[in-house]
Amino acid sequence: MVNIDKHISHWQSGAEEDFEVADQLIRSGKIRHGLFFLHLTLEKILKAHVCRNNGDIAPRLHNLARLAELSGIAFSQEHADFLAEMNPLNIEGRYPEMWGPVPSREEADMLVQKTGGIFGWLKNQL
Repeated sequence: MVNIDKHISHWQSGAEEDFEVADQLIRSGKIRHGLFFLHLTLEKILKAHVCRNNGDIAPRLHNLARLAELSGIAFSQEHADFLAEMNPLNIEGRYPEMWGPVPSREEADMLVQKTGGIFGWLKNQL
């Protein structure tokens, strides 16, 4: 039998660590890497919710919009739009040929703030 609480804890603690790493990377000028870790933050906290909602392990997928659907959480349109905006960072972080222009430090800082807001909101619901 699957220990769901263990899986939820794993995803939640991984998300917290990834958020810290994302912030550190962006502050040190490694913006593209930091944005990839922002995506991981959202992916992992959503997977914690998917585990809680489904009572089973999270699927091996990275699409934030799909994970949001599976989470059972009613997202505002603003949050859903932000998750969709963050989705490409997963691909760009893995496949260099897909890279677009690197966002500015100011744009990256804004994404850290927005991610932090949604991340905090999702943590409070666990």
